[in-house]
Amino acid sequence: MITEKKSFTNCLGIELGSTRIKAVMIDNNYTTVSSGDFTWKSSYKDKIWTYSLEEVWEGLRHALKNLDLSDVDAVGISAMMHGYLAFDKDWNLLVPFRTWQNTITGEAATELTELFEFNIPQRWSIAHLYQAILNNEEHISKLAHITTLAGYVHHTLTGVNAVGIGEASGIFPVDSDTADYDQSMIEKFDKLMAEKNCSIKIKDILPRVLVAGENAGYLTESGAEKLNGRLPVGIPFAPPEGDAGTGMTATNAVAPRTGNVSAGTSVFSMIVLEKPLKKVYPEIDMVTTPTGKPVAMVHCNNCTNDMNAWINVFKEAAELISGKEISDNIYRMLYEKSLEGDTDCGGVTVYNYLAGESITHLDEGRPMVVRSAESSFTLANFLRSMLYSTISTLKIGMDLLSEENVQIDSLTGHGGLFKTPVVGQKYLAAACNAPVTVMKTAGEGGPYGMALLAAYMMCKDNFPSLEKFLETEVFDKAEVSVLNPEKSDVEGFEKYIGTYKNGICVENAAVKFM
Repeated sequence: MITEKKSFTNCLGIELGSTRIKAVMIDNNYTTVSSGDFTWKSSYKDKIWTYSLEEVWEGLRHALKNLDLSDVDAVGISAMMHGYLAFDKDWNLLVPFRTWQNTITGEAATELTELFEFNIPQRWSIAHLYQAILNNEEHISKLAHITTLAGYVHHTLTGVNAVGIGEASGIFPVDSDTADYDQSMIEKFDKLMAEKNCSIKIKDILPRVLVAGENAGYLTESGAEKLNGRLPVGIPFAPPEGDAGTGMTATNAVAPRTGNVSAGTSVFSMIVLEKPLKKVYPEIDMVTTPTGKPVAMVHCNNCTNDMNAWINVFKEAAELISGKEISDNIYRMLYEKSLEGDTDCGGVTVYNYLAGESITHLDEGRPMVVRSAESSFTLANFLRSMLYSTISTLKIGMDLLSEENVQIDSLTGHGGLFKTPVVGQKYLAAACNAPVTVMKTAGEGGPYGMALLAAYMMCKDNFPSLEKFLETEVFDKAEVSVLNPEKSDVEGFEKYIGTYKNGICVENAAVKFM
């Protein structure tokens, strides 16, 4: 612990997640002292998953509404990573926000992966931009800026067009050594634009790259007005980060050989590498920590949304039978009921694909429950299969890292899947065949991590690195639970995933014919 006086009282972290906009305030003991949230969801319009920018500001104001912000010393903005927000020179939005859920950039992603010899996922901003160019979209002629949701909110509040390096690594590939966009790939992309008679110089339209601890600007008068004056003009902001970077921070997983799994609307693992992977995997993204260390990311579009929909059906049925309102405790009850199921789910297989999934090469999804006449179709097996499905696609990607002999000393879970004690933790340990740690703050995730990054900015001079700040100052006395994988669970999950992979052709057929 440091002995010098800490240079802040409270820090505020804001995250615009897929289902909630949440604000978390921490004190200088790194404890959450207050929080607020706003529930929202994406809409599917004209075959595009999107969110309204008007609702962004409505949600932010609502999330901050009941918080005492009189002693906030620093703020950080985080949001769901990737996607595409395109603006003209006056920052007027040119096309609706295209979120990470979209799988409409396959042609662009494939071409850029070949050009860069570096995996470019469909949801990355550069894939969306290049696909728009390939489609000859009208807005390209007016394009002056592209950014992410976190970058947009940060710019609106501070006037600074910049993002943290972890967020930047989901916009365009970055170079960890220079802590900036990869220059050789910049040159390749500009050459490609010239060949297509397109005047775009890519670095001219990208946000500036900052690393954790740097100052990223101050709240402007117009920014304060956007938040109904709840924060004072001039308050400093940390570099905006994506939910991947804040998840790593919230779980103390920013050092090599550490990793975390964030499981909510989407699910992704972030494994900090000791050395680069030997080859390019289309299933694995190469991104960075908030300080620029290389990270292997396995990202899946689908996680708990289908499970949530089924629980709502069970809730509706229970209310019909009982004649009274059922509390949200039904989540815990059903999660725990799944523990009674067979380790291989009794032959019941669930595909939770509401959206497409690049790891299994699907541009669209069709949620399905598949079983044979011999399957043991019980409530516990069905629920266990539903929960297995939330991390099955993740396991397919994680198995590739095992083939590369990537070493993981610790794997930490956070997000909604881990709110019910033991259940999600037990299944993830089985899927990855590794011990899984869950912290007391598991349900807070990203906004808490963003608040920590704001705190780090305020006292960076006291620490040699973000890793040391988290290890010795924040998490030295953290309440954690560690669950080791059980052999029967590992064997059961392996049997389940074998059936799951064999049935992907059924999912393909459902997309094609239904």
